[in-house]
Amino acid sequence: MADPYQPHRTLERRQFLRTAAAGTAITALGATWIFADEWTNSAMAAATRADGRPRLPPGQRVIEALKPMGGEQGDPDPASFRLRLHGEVERPIELDFAALRALPHQEHRLDVHCVTGWSAFDVRFRGVSLPELAKLAQVKAQARYVIFEAAHGYTANVPLHEALRPDVLVTWEMNGARLPRSHGAPVRAVNPYLYFWKSPKWLTGLRFQSTDERGYWEVRGYNNHADPWKEERYA
Repeated sequence: MADPYQPHRTLERRQFLRTAAAGTAITALGATWIFADEWTNSAMAAATRADGRPRLPPGQRVIEALKPMGGEQGDPDPASFRLRLHGEVERPIELDFAALRALPHQEHRLDVHCVTGWSAFDVRFRGVSLPELAKLAQVKAQARYVIFEAAHGYTANVPLHEALRPDVLVTWEMNGARLPRSHGAPVRAVNPYLYFWKSPKWLTGLRFQSTDERGYWEVRGYNNHADPWKEERYA
């Protein structure tokens, strides 16, 4: 039986030629990606965000859909899922999938920006906000960072005051459907303010702490902060 999570890695030839004619086709990581130049040009000319920054960060090009970016996959079974809220908290807690979904949750249309240079607009994610989870765990006043923990020891560090924006999510649903395995099922983080490596797939924990701790990519030469509008790609 075919794996229902396996992403489509090729385009039917006629569709590929039609799409490529309107943009730029690049083959990378075993997949063909279409950069929609018309969308990129429109985004560059669009109104600025509420914070005054352009919607499309510098050095980015728009693609037609959010792309999986690899990584060693975790267990996609919701029955096996556990999310630990721990560290500098008054109430350490472990949530299973049902308990996470029972928390107050919301849906946001978010833009995603990958350090490799692509952006995807208006991706719909449903999940629990970081402020809601921080409130549940009763994060201590001395906490200054949150370390996102994921399968196989992957981590990503974010300053707590930035992680507590209301549209930073722990999500299980994308574009109205269950999160695909290639995008981190059953649960991933989504932070639309930083490059997408700061939004770990196959999430397993949120560790709150008073000191910073560089994550998987940060210790390998990526920027510790990762603001797309400042092009903070590498250290």
